[in-house]
Amino acid sequence: MNRIDRLREQLEEPLLVTNLVNIRYLCGFDSSNAALLVERDRARLFTDFRYIDAALAVPDVEVVQTKRSLVAELAETLAGTLGFETVLPYAQYQTLAAGGIDLVPRSGVVEALRAVKDERELDALRRACKITDRAFERLLDVSFIGRRERDVAWDLVQIFHEEGAEAVWPEFIVGSGPTGSQPHGRAGDRKIGKHELVVVDAGCSIGGYTSDYTRTFATGPLDEELREAYEVVQLAQDAALGGIRAGISGVEADALARNVIDASPFRGAMGHGLGHGLGLDVHEDPRLSTESTDVLVPGNVVTVEPGVYLGGRFGIRIEDDVVVTDRGIENLTGFRKDLVEVE
Repeated sequence: MNRIDRLREQLEEPLLVTNLVNIRYLCGFDSSNAALLVERDRARLFTDFRYIDAALAVPDVEVVQTKRSLVAELAETLAGTLGFETVLPYAQYQTLAAGGIDLVPRSGVVEALRAVKDERELDALRRACKITDRAFERLLDVSFIGRRERDVAWDLVQIFHEEGAEAVWPEFIVGSGPTGSQPHGRAGDRKIGKHELVVVDAGCSIGGYTSDYTRTFATGPLDEELREAYEVVQLAQDAALGGIRAGISGVEADALARNVIDASPFRGAMGHGLGHGLGLDVHEDPRLSTESTDVLVPGNVVTVEPGVYLGGRFGIRIEDDVVVTDRGIENLTGFRKDLVEVE
């Protein structure tokens, strides 16, 4: 059964898919301007002249060429009751509604399918992680001390390309010393000093499926507080990796690591959730956090990334990519997790 057929089984009415990542997932079509209308007996793929040749190569869909103002044309040509993805921009919703379409909000229908990976998807993720292992290994030979964070990030981008990555993220995180306390801080002009921690968060894509690793390095011997904080994060991740399995909730998974950190001198210093789903997006369902409503099932691929962050001083994060199974996990991440010193 193909993905569009699987989606049909979930629908109460035809669904207008406008999320471009969801369209790529369902039929393999990748463009900047498209919509996919999935009905009981057919699927229509709408796009403009720029992408029409690529669209005609997509199997099992009817291709309809539109003007570049695609949504405006859909408002003129479609009718009846349609489900729509709630990520649809409000202005586009207004355009469709003004055309007389009866719009029914549907949230997360395709995303729920995407959350469970098939073997082809898992193979792409495994390949992306193998490349990431090699890239992080080569990063150990890169100079850190005295160089700008952005320069180290650029070195890593080049390494990924040399190792066979099809694509890399728009920006890697390299946060040294106080900038490492920002979980999603950008690599900037700060020069990396001695005897501090450097958080490196990076990944690459194969077939559109992305890896997501974080390691924290030391630029020489550290003081006792920094070493203790690193050990706590290691213990927190070990606890999570040992306890995650199909059937537990995202809240329960998060608590496996959070309880370790909160029982240490760094209570309350993990300000984000334990992890998130991986696939065509770097961040997708399911979520592992105190606010999650998800329950893990076999085939989910999630990050496991506990951290400790002391604002303006330092940050630590260790992140692996894992496949959820009935018995536990398959860890796709091979790069070492001891506290490595770089120069």
